[in-house]
Amino acid sequence: MRTEFETIAVERVDEHVLMLVLDRPHAANAIDTQMGYDLRDLFLDLYVDQEDVRCIVLTGRGERAFCAGGDLKERNGMTDADWQRQHALFEQMVRAIRECPITLLGAINGAAYGGGCELTLLTDFAYAARTARFALTEITLGIMPGAMGTQNLPHAVGERRAKEIILTGQPFSAEDALAWGMVNRLCEPEHLLAEAMATARRIAANAPIALMQAKKSMSVATQVDRHTGYQFEIEAYNRMVPTEDRQEGVRAFNEKRRPRFRGR
Repeated sequence: MRTEFETIAVERVDEHVLMLVLDRPHAANAIDTQMGYDLRDLFLDLYVDQEDVRCIVLTGRGERAFCAGGDLKERNGMTDADWQRQHALFEQMVRAIRECPITLLGAINGAAYGGGCELTLLTDFAYAARTARFALTEITLGIMPGAMGTQNLPHAVGERRAKEIILTGQPFSAEDALAWGMVNRLCEPEHLLAEAMATARRIAANAPIALMQAKKSMSVATQVDRHTGYQFEIEAYNRMVPTEDRQEGVRAFNEKRRPRFRGR
């Protein structure tokens, strides 16, 4: 896995936990073309080889912003063709994040507007600093969310609430995000990363095949009817029956010790 990038910082903080930091604080961590390449390439690498990473914590550099969305300074003066080429790259980035088999936990440290709000929605779940704010402001710029915002937000907060958020472009607080189901927990800003890392370590202590299969099954559940989803769940379940990790989990329980999962 490549770890050197221009716009993001990647650090393996534990054996099985990766910290991913959006690293353009001078631009409120806005997503420019290079960040699109960097995020796409990282998540494509992790799709091919997880390198025993079991959880990724995603946050932004600094205290002011998680991510301000697309970099409108870079986009200023773009031709239609340039805009569409850039967005095609962002589409690849979104698909790579969405299809990553590793659990992705958001630690939303500040403003998450536009594409930053959509990145929050692309995580498997998220914790937010109490000072964070959210908005999907694209409608106020003559466009609309284009990084799965119109797909993921209704699943998170319900269709009627999602329509209000997207069609007004109105910012909302971290407290609202929690009440509406968009984030899972509010943290004091100085404790956000510690709490996210504690959860990441708890996730990473579990069997990696089980983690990936369970994540896939839950993702499928939002896209198909329950009968079809259950058929997928059973296929995913049966994938784990012959694994060494399944045998180790049962053995460890009976021996009253922590299991040592190896992803086999």
